[in-house]
Amino acid sequence: MYKKQFPLLLAFLGGAIPIISFFITTPGDRLKVTTDTLQDWMLIIAGAALLLGVVNLFQINLRKISTRAKGWPNALWLLLSLVIAATFGLADAFGTSVFGIWGGDVAFQWIQDAAFKPLQATMFSLLAFYVASAAFRAFRVRNVEAGILLAAALIIMLGVNPYAVKVLPFLPDATNWIMNIPNAAAQRGIIIGAALGAASFSLRILLGIERSYLGLQKGE
Repeated sequence: MYKKQFPLLLAFLGGAIPIISFFITTPGDRLKVTTDTLQDWMLIIAGAALLLGVVNLFQINLRKISTRAKGWPNALWLLLSLVIAATFGLADAFGTSVFGIWGGDVAFQWIQDAAFKPLQATMFSLLAFYVASAAFRAFRVRNVEAGILLAAALIIMLGVNPYAVKVLPFLPDATNWIMNIPNAAAQRGIIIGAALGAASFSLRILLGIERSYLGLQKGE
């Protein structure tokens, strides 16, 4: 019983108290203090979960390296990169040097500038090809909606092109109108739908309808 009911009670209280404190003010603002305490606990739990994730990452990749499974060199580089970045990051946080050679801030910033940012730029540059391919397939004029999408995309792309703007001065105004009115309206619809979905899922968790996070077997 406690295996199922107690976590459900904790989930309900952890979600209901912040919601109630947002709408109701109590003497001494006790609900606000309780909410702040819950948020501090959440940060502690998130830190513990992060630590467990790192331990699990090491277990999986060390097993892959020891058995020389497919892709084990990538696993080795992943663990080395994690250890190096974590070492200099902690040194930066505590304001100390590593091996008496580099200050943590200098080394960690070098890792960011010389390794992480180039890799990030490479990933985004590869995404550009996938985006171009998807745009080519999406902009095929097969119906009226696709034609409108193609026309809007062309206006927006030309509206940020300085050479096209010199020839057609109205393009920036048309681009701003598309971005601020039809595009903003569609974005608001998507955001409202996502918010309603998040709210309904949160209510399912608070009311104990959604229990997948408990990891219970079927029938428990």
